[in-house]
Amino acid sequence: MSDMAEIRALGKAIQAANESNKISEITTLLSQLTKFTASEEILRKTEIGLCVGKLRTHAEPAVAQAAKGLVSKWKQDVISSSKLKPKTVAAAAANAAKATTAVPRPTAVSTKGEVTPSLGPTPASTPTTATAATPTLDTKPSPPAKREPRTVATDNISLKSTGDKARDKCAEMLYAALATDSGVDGDQLYKRALAIESFIFASNGAVNADYKTKLRSLYLNLKEKANPGLREAVASGELSIQRFCTMSKQDMVSEERKAQDSKIREENLFKARGAGPQAAETDMFRCGRCKSRKCTYYQMQTRSADEPMTTFVTCTNCENRWKELGP
Repeated sequence: MSDMAEIRALGKAIQAANESNKISEITTLLSQLTKFTASEEILRKTEIGLCVGKLRTHAEPAVAQAAKGLVSKWKQDVISSSKLKPKTVAAAAANAAKATTAVPRPTAVSTKGEVTPSLGPTPASTPTTATAATPTLDTKPSPPAKREPRTVATDNISLKSTGDKARDKCAEMLYAALATDSGVDGDQLYKRALAIESFIFASNGAVNADYKTKLRSLYLNLKEKANPGLREAVASGELSIQRFCTMSKQDMVSEERKAQDSKIREENLFKARGAGPQAAETDMFRCGRCKSRKCTYYQMQTRSADEPMTTFVTCTNCENRWKELGP
């Protein structure tokens, strides 16, 4: 089985394991992919990057970490394969060897035609050094080469004009955003970019202020380097054009960012009680971390007034915090 066929098979197996939420199987399959050296051609033809890229925001930390490590390795593989090979030092070595070759001292010739050795003192021959003539190479690793941004021009995409220069320019910008750190085929990216632009134009009826504002918002969210999952979902077709174009800014935020925001909100809620009532001790709750029942709690109205209050609990044993929603 060729590398591409094996990679495709592993990709299908990963998708099946992900749908069944088989965490250990997913991590095993991801580790098997590390034995392959990635190239732009392999990533483009197998589309394995789309499959693995989605797992970087997986709810299971082990899966997310393995996917991030694999994607990072692939990027280095592609960068390494695009570097020029260092110039050979064979010529330098040959020149150095010539420089150390001993030149014989000419002999004196008598008038009788006899060859006699020179009577002058023969200078001591200079010993040749055994040091290598190869120049010392700098062992300090060079910084990774920066990948050139993909655009309609660099990918040689044949443009299909809408008859409006402003609309054509917006489609090109969307293409560049979708192509950020992507190995997806250019024709597919351009079709998705055109579809997005056409939907926004149809929604506004003209190239007006609302059209420009919406296109700029979509462009910036697609180009966000910290949100590769959104780009990959749009590029692969997993996220429909209509759904993407009608998503709110909060909907487009990456899962990692949503988790961070949620954690910040939780911490702020715990701090928000200020000079309110002191927390009371209780054994009504069981800590999910250390299983202790030594806890303190307090209540706050975090939802509408007609709904039960939220109970905030702190384990006095391990400082674990959580909240209990009323019935």
